[in-house]
This record gives sequence, C-alpha cells and structure tokens, in this order.
Amino acid sequence: MQITITILLMAGIGAAIGGFTNYLAIKMLFKPYNPVFIGKWQLPFTPGLIPKRRGELADQMGKLVVNHLLTPASIKQKFMNEKFRTELTLLVQKQLGSFLTSDQTPEQLFEKMGITNAVEKTETQIDLLVENKYEQFMGKYRDKPLRDALPAEIIEKANSKIPLITLMILQKGISYFSSMDGYTRIQRMVDDFVRERNGMFGNMLQMLAGNINLADKIQPEIIKFLKSEGTADLITTLIKNEWEKLLEREAAFFEDQFEKEKLVGMAKRYVKKAINAERLYNTPVSELTAKYHDTIVDDIAPKMVAFGVNELSEKIETLMERLRIAEIVKEQVSGFSVARLEEMVFSIIKSELKMITYLGALLGGIIGIVQGIIALLMN
Repeated sequence: MQITITILLMAGIGAAIGGFTNYLAIKMLFKPYNPVFIGKWQLPFTPGLIPKRRGELADQMGKLVVNHLLTPASIKQKFMNEKFRTELTLLVQKQLGSFLTSDQTPEQLFEKMGITNAVEKTETQIDLLVENKYEQFMGKYRDKPLRDALPAEIIEKANSKIPLITLMILQKGISYFSSMDGYTRIQRMVDDFVRERNGMFGNMLQMLAGNINLADKIQPEIIKFLKSEGTADLITTLIKNEWEKLLEREAAFFEDQFEKEKLVGMAKRYVKKAINAERLYNTPVSELTAKYHDTIVDDIAPKMVAFGVNELSEKIETLMERLRIAEIVKEQVSGFSVARLEEMVFSIIKSELKMITYLGALLGGIIGIVQGIIALLMN
C-alpha cells in the first residue's frame, strides 16, 4: 500500500509540475507585456518573449510577406489567371454599366468630390488654354508667312474649294440680277450713268436709246457674262491670286489687322460654344453616354481591364518596391497591441495550447511514476 501511495504521489507531483511548467511557458510568450523592475533591477524574462522581440518579429514578418507570400511572381501569376481576369472584367463592366445609366449629372458628381462652380472653372481654364495656345502659336509664327503657319492639308483643302467659291459667287450673281431687285439695280445704275454724262455724249445716248429701256438690254448681257466659262476662270484666277498673297503675308499682319484681343476673344467664344460646358455638366450621365453605352461596356471595358492588368503585371516589381510593403507590415506589427495579438493567437489555437498543457502534465506524471519506481528499487 505504501508503495502505491508513493508512486501515485510522485506521479501527481510530476503531473502538476509538468502541466504548470508548460502552462507557464505558454503564458510567458506574451506576459508580462512590459519589463518588471525591483528597484533598478529588471526581473529576468520580463517582458514576455513576443513583446521583447516585437521589433525583430515585425521585421521578419515584413520580409516573410515580401519574400514568400506577396511576391511579384505570385501576384503576376494571379493577374495572368484567366478566371481572375474574367471576374475582374465582369466586375468592371457591372460598375461601369451602373455608372453610365446614372441619372446624376457631371455637376452633381463634381460636387460630391468637393468641386464647386465647375462650369465657371472650366470656362476659366478654357480661356487660359486658348491664351496659352495663341501665344505659343504666334510666338512661333508671328514673323513667318501664313503658309508656314497653316497645315498643308488646310491649304490644299482651301485651294480645292476655290472653284466652288467661284461657282457660288456666279450663281448668287445670276440669281440676283435675274430677280426684280437686280433689274431695279441695273435700271438705277443706267439712269445714274446717263444723268452724270451731260453735254453731247449724254444727248447722244438719249437719242440712241429713244424709247428703248437700256436695262432690258443690259440685264441679259450681264447674266450671259456671269454664265460664261471665261468669267468663271477670271474670278477663279483672281481669288487664287488673292489667296496666294494672303499666304505670303506674315502672321503678325493679321494680328495687327484684326487686333490680338479680338482674335483671342473670338477663339475663346468659339471653343466655349463648341464645348458648351453648362449644358454638358447639367445633362445626366445616362443621356450623355446613351449612344456609347454598349460600346463602352462591351468593347472598351474588357480592353481597359486587359491593358491595365498587363501594365500592372509588367510593372509589379517596381510598384511593390515603391509601396515598400515590408515596411508597411513592420509598422503595422510594431504598432499592434500585444494584448490584442495574444487574444487573436489564443482564440485560434486555444485547444492546441490546452493540449500542450495536458501533455506536459501527462509527461510529468509518467516521469513521476518512473522516478517513484526507481526510488523504490534503489531503496
């Protein structure tokens, strides 16, 4: 009986020591959180292992994430995954489609971003842009012929339009002189001509004309003249000559003739009218994009996603270097509450830690039994 009691006592003591030792070792991973001092003397093993090595832990975790978890190769592989690309494309199409069917206006969207008076600010920027572009243009071409300032395509197109301008002038002339207004104008010109010719020449004209109305004779001749091919060639030649003279003029000539302020003001008004910022910013997004909705969602969005993913894949290493993920992880871990970290760890592996404690007690009990048996044998 005494032997059994001795062995059980040794087993109990061994189990208690083993279990308590493991429990204490687990607790000492985190506690105490801060150093404990007796006077000026710091108690050993304070703070706990993890609080004491938090800086090293943070540094190693940062390296672990960058070198083994979030590596450029792993992220690039994810980007190249066809399923990921499909899911990302569908997400972008969904969000983009929702935005394009929105009843909100650009003005309202700007206000959400903290941008007020968008129309006024846009027109101010248009004014500055036009002024800058004008100064750049005139600074480069002010002392050069207009021919050098205008693109060759515009000059060629203008040259091709000269015959059409001639035809339009002649058609307008024929139409006018064939009308009652034209006839009246001819009659008035004849009367003025005859009245201004006093003396023998005037009397001769009146005698020759007699009862004949000269306007009736002159009107068909004018129309005939305007319909003549020679007249068309003459007017075309005149317009071409004047156009060539204009092309040889320096740009400064036009600036002086039309005044810089008027030219710039005219350009500003033209650009503002073309853009019409007030109408643009107060029209719903759905109305602005109605014609292009399907094209944007079905064609442009997938291409945008593919382009963006490919660009990110190519530049992922540079991007990760710029982000300095290791430093971010290190800072986050260093600033993380040890108590919160302990709570998280114990919530995840609580049962396993209990088993370690129980295992320590079991091993301690077995060691106690073995010690008891050895002690009895030695006695």
